[in-house]
Amino acid sequence: MKRIRLIVIEDNRLLRDGICAMLKKEADFNVVAAFDDADFAPEKLTELKPNIVLLDLSLTEKDSLELVNLLRKEHKDVKVIVMDLLPLQEDILQFVEAGVSGFIMKDDTIAEFLKTIRAVHAGEKILPPTATGSLFSQIMEYGVKELGPQKLIQSVRMTNREREIVQLIAEGLANKEIAFKLNLSIYTVKSHVHNILDKMALNTRVQIAINAKLVE
Repeated sequence: MKRIRLIVIEDNRLLRDGICAMLKKEADFNVVAAFDDADFAPEKLTELKPNIVLLDLSLTEKDSLELVNLLRKEHKDVKVIVMDLLPLQEDILQFVEAGVSGFIMKDDTIAEFLKTIRAVHAGEKILPPTATGSLFSQIMEYGVKELGPQKLIQSVRMTNREREIVQLIAEGLANKEIAFKLNLSIYTVKSHVHNILDKMALNTRVQIAINAKLVE
């Protein structure tokens, strides 16, 4: 049996050791390495050849989102699963856009933890339960069918600042770049993006950009 090769990146040593001990009990898993964020370097993936990287969403030394972007850019065949206690909606969206294949909640049962890893290895995308099947996403699907995307977007009431941010997203700017350009804090920009997603009943920044271009 070909085992699933795993790397664990978690800066809490107790949690990291516990995760590794749990995974090593499974016959179909092979934990090839475990790192805290200070010790991990992306080039180690070339040497270790993992199938899946288990990554703490809130690393201390590194930016987890930037690390995901780097890993997915340089190692497209490696799947990334993010671990967190309760990720914010905007964090989920950003990590999905970056190419994360799954999320594991740190209060999941062991059975759920293992099931997610196996499902992602099999090619599934696993989102937190709070991010799937929302009423707003169903309403949006209905609205697009009945009104068409242009009329639907035009019916959304946004503030001038929100429209400004929509335009900058459409131009390809990241949250940090928008914050710098508009002289806002990164947290303020994230809050605006969250409100825009809610108002437009969308799931990702990419969808904001696409829909913004529809009404130009």
